Amino acid sequence: MSALVIWFLSILVFTLLRIGPGDPGLAELGITATPERLAEMREEMGLDDSYPVQYFSWLKGIVTFDFGRSVLTRTDITEEFKSRLPVSFQLMLMTLTWTVVIGIPFGVISAVRQNSAADYGVRLFAILGLSVPSFWLATLILLIPAQQWGYAPPLNEQVSVFENPWDNFRQFGPPSIVLALAPIASVMRLTRSSLLEVLRTDYVRTARAKGLGGRTVVFRHALKNSLIPVVTVLGILMGGLLGGSVIVESIFNLRGLGQYIFAAILQKDYVVAQTLVMYSAAIAVLLNLLVDLSYSVLDPRIRYA
Repeated sequence: MSALVIWFLSILVFTLLRIGPGDPGLAELGITATPERLAEMREEMGLDDSYPVQYFSWLKGIVTFDFGRSVLTRTDITEEFKSRLPVSFQLMLMTLTWTVVIGIPFGVISAVRQNSAADYGVRLFAILGLSVPSFWLATLILLIPAQQWGYAPPLNEQVSVFENPWDNFRQFGPPSIVLALAPIASVMRLTRSSLLEVLRTDYVRTARAKGLGGRTVVFRHALKNSLIPVVTVLGILMGGLLGGSVIVESIFNLRGLGQYIFAAILQKDYVVAQTLVMYSAAIAVLLNLLVDLSYSVLDPRIRYA
């Protein structure tokens, strides 16, 4: 089913990009281009071929990992993809780390200490995290330190974590925190509500009646079974972040995939846009498949025939 979904998405992506307004040839030459020069440019770009020919040629390149060249800049898409993927991947990994390390533990604290000051504090933070726009927070993180203390993270070129870990953290830490704020809030709320539901079940009451300690009941028996909705959200989060974050990458000047996809769609660069959108869609489908398979690990009662 996942393979069929990916194939259907490839047709959808290919079709929607071409029925939308705009012309790559006109975007390259400008509005003053003559009809003859525009026809020549479209022929050079391969846009005069029939749609089935264009589709199967592009699909063959996707299957063989030969993404071709940008119709506008003539740069190799595969090389550009390889240079930008590590940026989006590190940003996703750091965002996911913040989300898991902060969201799940505080969600557990909120559930275990229901209606306490800690619970109200976690719920208030969750509401704020879901309400604050990421672009506004990202702008404040850049402006306030720069104006008050004269500090700004490196914004010119990406620093490798292997060459200079501290500068790399200065560069990727703030955007990853900005991206993680809303997921942390969602994971907190989901962990709390799911764990509260599990803590009210019969087997948890039985475990407590047998004399097991509170931590043993929560972490060994209840938490694992309450993580299914949390894992679902984390899978969706990973799929979105691996495709890049347009707004945050643009604000922090990170050369990731989100920035690349956004520019390609605006310029009607068909080959780049359809390849990268297809990549993001395939990643989302495959991660959903992995999330479904992980359910049987988290809950032994779930079995796949």
